[in-house]
Amino acid sequence: MGFQEAIRTCLREKYVTFSGRASRSEYWFFVLFSYLLILGVGALFFLFGGMGAIENGSLNAAHYILLIAYVIITLGLFLPSISVLVRRFHDRNMSGWWVLALMVAGAIPFVGILASIGLLVLLCLKGTDGENRFGDDPLNPSTGADVFS
Repeated sequence: MGFQEAIRTCLREKYVTFSGRASRSEYWFFVLFSYLLILGVGALFFLFGGMGAIENGSLNAAHYILLIAYVIITLGLFLPSISVLVRRFHDRNMSGWWVLALMVAGAIPFVGILASIGLLVLLCLKGTDGENRFGDDPLNPSTGADVFS
């Protein structure tokens, strides 16, 4: 799956779809897109002297517009980020409830570091080959040859 297809899938077709599976490329391309978008708005804010304006209390309309855009983008990407993460876990044949468990574990001091490392490892591992309990393989979907028989 390419960059544009991953973005289209996550933002249009499966915005809050928690069922099914997501390939590694779909997940990581969407994460890259999210970070680039948020970093771009943040960079524009700082380009216009954002921190200096905050310290001096001299925020202008451009700062407020960029802050509002940052909040809207962050909130708008929250649900599709969680849904693609759950679908990525489904690709590993794991329940999506593990996402919640790792988020809770991430809030515990010292355990959070281990949970973050474990999450990163799980997200980098290859999904299960073929069909699993969450659906068809996103890299090799079944063609449904029995339809033509």
